[in-house]
Amino acid sequence: MANVRPFTAWRPADGYAEKIASLPYDVYSRSEACEEVKNKPLSFLRIDRAETAFDSTVDTYDGRVYKKAGELFREWKERGYLIKEEKPQYYVYSLTMGDRTQTGLVLCAAVDDYINGTILKHENTRADKEADRFRHIDELSAQTGPVFLTYRAVKEIGELISRVRNTAPLYDFTSDDGIRHTVWAIDNGDDIAAVTESLSHTDHFYIADGHHRAASAVAVGLKRREEHPDYSGDEEFNYFLSVLFPDDELMIMDYNRVVKDLNGLTVESFLKRLADGFEIERCGSEAYRPRKKGEIGMFLDGGWYKLTSKICERDCGPVNSLDVSLLQNEVLAPILGISDPKTDGRIEFVGGIRGLDEPERRAKETHGVAFAMYPTTISELFAVADAGLLMPPKSTWFEPKLRSGLLIHEIEK
Repeated sequence: MANVRPFTAWRPADGYAEKIASLPYDVYSRSEACEEVKNKPLSFLRIDRAETAFDSTVDTYDGRVYKKAGELFREWKERGYLIKEEKPQYYVYSLTMGDRTQTGLVLCAAVDDYINGTILKHENTRADKEADRFRHIDELSAQTGPVFLTYRAVKEIGELISRVRNTAPLYDFTSDDGIRHTVWAIDNGDDIAAVTESLSHTDHFYIADGHHRAASAVAVGLKRREEHPDYSGDEEFNYFLSVLFPDDELMIMDYNRVVKDLNGLTVESFLKRLADGFEIERCGSEAYRPRKKGEIGMFLDGGWYKLTSKICERDCGPVNSLDVSLLQNEVLAPILGISDPKTDGRIEFVGGIRGLDEPERRAKETHGVAFAMYPTTISELFAVADAGLLMPPKSTWFEPKLRSGLLIHEIEK
């Protein structure tokens, strides 16, 4: 059963939330991060990506970068940009994109639940990315970006959240990308107890986004346990910052692929190879967005195609039945020679929020091929995680993105 608890947050002082809140650290390249903090000097990205304080001769993973992050974090607390709550609380965090709103609980999930499988993942982490966030969390002694968790909706939690949303919010602002962010505190003792009790009966939480943040927070927690062999389990380092959303409010967007070449094939020979496994229909210059499972849009040689799998029944397990697996197993590996998409430099991934113009543009630039995918569903994510399996890389793109710096969980040395 799940173990969650409230926490005593550091958060932006009045008037600073909109200035401080930033997109997750990993959605920016280094040059993009530098430009962002140049335009927004109080963006939390200054702390999450402290290499922006140095010129390009200083490596992103240089020890000075993490030291600088810690210095900035302490400075912002001293200057009053960030303030500390007086007691542990839960929070409600609502994000509205267009006409769709998703609302979650900000809480601390247990390191042990990650270890024992109560919190399930659906993708592997990369050692270098995990090491980066490990050093960042360890230096700051704080988790600054929440892990995006989901669960099968619980009626009682939904009713409590609805009631809290009728109270005055701590923050309510619209970010530059048009996303409205609203945060409320759950500071009533009875409500706090009700959240803890209701969620304690939940069998599993699922990591939707933030696998590296979760793995790094857990690794720091285990390090702190080694440093404090008399730990009780109640220390803050035994928990990590999360936002928990019900499954029925989430949207997974497509995660599209671009391959920079045709692996030595001509356009004609490539299409001939594809015809073994797909019905191929030319669609002209207008981008084709798949309408159902088993369909893939493809941009090739100036035009779009609709690919429809000839495999009528794909009841071949929760991973191989995914459309991203269909593409990998039937096209990327056997035809285009991409056996490991995690490491092959010939493939790029483009999140669905960027539309289909971007993968088309990239394919044109390289004379390669772009694939538009039908989105993975939340039920497919649950099925893979429940089976203890892992999806191919870049199978899910969640929108909108959580902001960092709004609520910070400080852990003890």
